[in-house]
Amino acid sequence: MPEPRPLEAVAGFAAHLRAHGFRVGVPEQQAMLQVALALDLDAHERLAACWRSLLCGGADEWRRYPELFRLYWYPQRLTGSTRLSGETRPRRDLRQLVADLQARVGGGPAGPGSGGEAGLNETARDDDHAQGGASRVEALDRRDFRDWGADERERLDQLVEDIARRLRNRLTRRRRIDISGTALDLRKTLRRSLRTGGMPFAPAWLKRRRERPRLFILVDVSRSMELYARLFLRVARVFAGILAARVFVFHTRLTEITDLLRRPSERNQEKIAAVTAAFGGGTRIAASLAEFVEHRARGALSRGSRVLIMSDGFDSDGPDQLARQLEAIRRRGAPIFWLHPSREPPQSTALAPCAGLVAAFLPAHDLASLTRVAAQVF
Repeated sequence: MPEPRPLEAVAGFAAHLRAHGFRVGVPEQQAMLQVALALDLDAHERLAACWRSLLCGGADEWRRYPELFRLYWYPQRLTGSTRLSGETRPRRDLRQLVADLQARVGGGPAGPGSGGEAGLNETARDDDHAQGGASRVEALDRRDFRDWGADERERLDQLVEDIARRLRNRLTRRRRIDISGTALDLRKTLRRSLRTGGMPFAPAWLKRRRERPRLFILVDVSRSMELYARLFLRVARVFAGILAARVFVFHTRLTEITDLLRRPSERNQEKIAAVTAAFGGGTRIAASLAEFVEHRARGALSRGSRVLIMSDGFDSDGPDQLARQLEAIRRRGAPIFWLHPSREPPQSTALAPCAGLVAAFLPAHDLASLTRVAAQVF
């Protein structure tokens, strides 16, 4: 595959960042060119840091930028099977890029009306991701899961893994009062000191809380969920590995697939496919929840549990049955979070009497909403 021309490479990097939620238009690309033209050839490695200060608009973008930079400019340094836009990209030589840019504009800075700006505007017009400095496609974070391409779905595991790891780190940072702790709880220490005239004779120490909520994930794999169920299963697989979640799938019956997800292999993938082979069958949410409460999670549900149901809420069981099963879960102290694949809460008849039994109905139709789910559930 031939190396892209320098302006095309810069425009491609800008499009790559836009696909991950960065706001990068033609003015930012012009500034990138000006920085590249101002550098000596031997200082080309400083481009990453210089561009970072130009292109990052917040702490989250600042944190994600180095990995995105490596993914685009140095894909050969990445391990595993990381892919970009469905194909492995060749290495892009930044030193050669700077040299080509300086040769193209005679070594001068890229100012208004220069060849660098004109070439960039032409490249931006041809770029499917840019027009007038604004992205013509939604950022990947906000693109509905049903609109993801096959290559983007392969990247979903990596993106969700990042969410799950941040969540795990946040959960394990929580602290509790413990005499063997090493961090001082200043507020509680001062409160205790009121009993001794302000002298802190009884300091309160904090110890990191290691236990995490027990997480149960139930994924609807019936016909009405066909567009989303496979993507939800990818999410569940990551949560099973990182957060020790137990994962179930249901349509007309309930089946646990936790062990199959934790030991990924071609054979286990075939077993999961066989379990979910009832795509196109009916949906018995109430009956599946009854099996979950009475047999699969019996004795495990408590106040320290979280139950995540991923479904559109369409149930073929009788009226009020779903409400009875949700109430059975709530009696055990576990809050229920209903993740639905739509922007608006589901309007199914079965869910109408269940509003007071569900802690929250949460949209999970794109990566951004999935990130918010993690914050709201925990």
